[in-house]
Amino acid sequence: MRKVPLLFSYGTLRQEAVQLATFGRLLHGEPDELVGFEQSLFEVTDPGFVSASGKAHHAIVTFTGRSDSRVPGTVFEVTDAELSGADAYEPAGYTRVRAKLASGRDAWVYARA
Repeated sequence: MRKVPLLFSYGTLRQEAVQLATFGRLLHGEPDELVGFEQSLFEVTDPGFVSASGKAHHAIVTFTGRSDSRVPGTVFEVTDAELSGADAYEPAGYTRVRAKLASGRDAWVYARA
């Protein structure tokens, strides 16, 4: 049996309008925490992204490797096609990486490139 991809979001992918525009549906998610990362702000320079989101500064996570570094968010089950859609949505400066969640699950997350 093939595993369903998991996507962890700590930012805009949790917003209903972004989910509808990116995936064509609302995602069902569960609260979780990203382990070994810390959150900061990142200035997005893509004018289309800034216009759509209404702001230039967005949350971003950076790997620390420390087990006491945690970022709260939501984990979603997505399809491979939806994961590709999320890749297209994320602006330059973010890269998709595998990460461990507090629940013990592995998920994709967009982190500092």
